Amino acid sequence: MPKPVCGIDLDSETRCAHWRTAFDIIAIKMKCCGIYYACKECHDALADHPAEIRQQSMWDDPAVLCGACKTELPIRDSLECKNVCPVCGARFNPGCRNHYHYYFEMGADPGNHSQSDGPICGGDTVRRA
Repeated sequence: MPKPVCGIDLDSETRCAHWRTAFDIIAIKMKCCGIYYACKECHDALADHPAEIRQQSMWDDPAVLCGACKTELPIRDSLECKNVCPVCGARFNPGCRNHYHYYFEMGADPGNHSQSDGPICGGDTVRRA
């Protein structure tokens, strides 16, 4: 059963108003509420509480959703996958590494990452199942 994802102006692969490149296809299950959001900006706009960071001790928990195949990935797997879904091979935005600290307690850099373009903003609020 597909996991519900919250966000602003979502498409079928979890791109939102803030992140719309071909590779912006992950959603994060927020520690604070257990709900998948397309990005922190969507959570900040739609949730009635602040985001919380998942500790490294929780990195084996499934909390990253591939928007292409809808597989829930353990945090550790998603951080170490070199920006490619280990299930379906879809490419993820390597620039997401710049935002890990909003979601996950970070120590050493897990994986091989590079920079990306910034967000495209605008759109309507949508919640999809």
